[in-house]
Amino acid sequence: MGVRSKMEELVPFTLMVIMEGCTIGLTVLAKTAMNGGMSPFVFVVYTNALGSIILLPYSFFYHRERIEQPLFTLPLMLRFFFMGLTGVAISQNLAFFGLYYSSPIVVCVMGLLIPAISFMLSIITRTTKLDWSNPSSQVTIIGTLISIMGAIFVEVYKGPFIRKASAAQLQGQKPPLFIFYSTPDRWVLGGILLAASFLSVSVWNIIQVGTIKLYPQVMKVVSFYSLAGTIQCTIFSLIMERDINAWKLKLNFELLLIIATAIFGSVIRTTVHVSCAQMKGPLYVPMFKPFGIVFATTFGVTFFTNALHYGSVIGAVVTGMGYYTVMWGNIRDDELRKTKTHDINRVESSDEKVPLLQEESEV
Repeated sequence: MGVRSKMEELVPFTLMVIMEGCTIGLTVLAKTAMNGGMSPFVFVVYTNALGSIILLPYSFFYHRERIEQPLFTLPLMLRFFFMGLTGVAISQNLAFFGLYYSSPIVVCVMGLLIPAISFMLSIITRTTKLDWSNPSSQVTIIGTLISIMGAIFVEVYKGPFIRKASAAQLQGQKPPLFIFYSTPDRWVLGGILLAASFLSVSVWNIIQVGTIKLYPQVMKVVSFYSLAGTIQCTIFSLIMERDINAWKLKLNFELLLIIATAIFGSVIRTTVHVSCAQMKGPLYVPMFKPFGIVFATTFGVTFFTNALHYGSVIGAVVTGMGYYTVMWGNIRDDELRKTKTHDINRVESSDEKVPLLQEESEV
């Protein structure tokens, strides 16, 4: 293998690992900020608003070539609306409240359910035919069951602390307005909110597959559904967060976190994911998602003061095994399709297996 070949393998791998590390680092920082009193509603609105402002001109710079398909048509506008609703407004608000109630590692675990949820949705909507005699289907079913078992384990068993949250964080916690609960422990509620968030992401995935077929310039699609989602988030958050002081921005850690999250999520991570998918195929990007568990555990124990439980780590490992099993089933199925036909359109149909931006609705 020549130097050029080694670089073609090493550069995408390194970039994807860095992207996962940065994503989890920002997630842990967001958890720390929310424990300190930052409103999740405000954070979601400001990060998406700034991200949309950056992404809109960037998308036209990224796609400088002209295509025949018109952008401003009613079918595309409706798709942007529903992608913004499922991929931004619903998923991100649920995700950040789930993060508020649980921990970054639980966010990682629930995020690993996306392939399993997408598989179940495809069965329910009959877009995928369940063939019990097909080895790839059997592997996918087994992986789905393992993923669900791991997520349930995280929910029902916390176990002893690996590290407790700091006293300052615990004193700074305040319950959101619309949540009511019978005990101080809201761990299960956080997991349910996160699972609902990634169910919304899976629905978004189905919509975006058809949208890219109608309009193949990916970054423009991202910019317009992000704008639609920001408008929806703003309306919802203004209703839910009525404290005017919560909306005031100051030159502090929270503002820097909003700016960093917006720039990273809207431009840097999106560009890297799209580029790596183009270089290595659509199944390359999601293969790195379980790396987030390693980063969440390392950051939580070493650098930050968020609580970490043994049950979370064990459940995360089990869910990660299920995740890779599902992905293996997808790869086997993709390879089977390629051996059955030499039609390039059937080869490219593997794009339907993964979201355009795998976590992009993740925290």
